[in-house]
Amino acid sequence: MDHYLLEIIACPVCNGKLYFNKEQQELICQLDALAYPVRANIPVLLKSEARTITMNETNSSVL
Repeated sequence: MDHYLLEIIACPVCNGKLYFNKEQQELICQLDALAYPVRANIPVLLKSEARTITMNETNSSVL
């Protein structure tokens, strides 16, 4: 994931900061506890495509 893209990209639900989880290939919104998939290096920022994550995942999976 491009570092410049991570600086400007935001959660589509709350406009909060997204963190890239390299292992899972997901963008994590800690405020909404949502994980957006990254497919073929393209972030899929649709709420319908996001999965809900646990608080434990939000704290431990952000790289």
